[in-house]
Amino acid sequence: MDYAVILAGREEPLPVYARVVEALENFEEFPFLLESIYREASELDDDDLDRLRFGLVRLQVYADIHRYENMEAAQQMKYVASVIERVLFGRLL
Repeated sequence: MDYAVILAGREEPLPVYARVVEALENFEEFPFLLESIYREASELDDDDLDRLRFGLVRLQVYADIHRYENMEAAQQMKYVASVIERVLFGRLL
């Protein structure tokens, strides 16, 4: 599954997506990647922050749609996306 495509939607991917994809592909490393994701996102302008937030929402929606194909992967996608969203924005959209 191409997580970067899901995050980017129909726009060019943001560099921070690489870290999010890394967390999704290696779930055990997520706790150690969270701070670097936060720091990278803190340097984004408002438009790119919106794009990141909607990328995280898009990931959660994708996980819901495909949850019966692979429950574990869907749960991990939702968890990673929701934790990053809460850390960066204080709440879920």
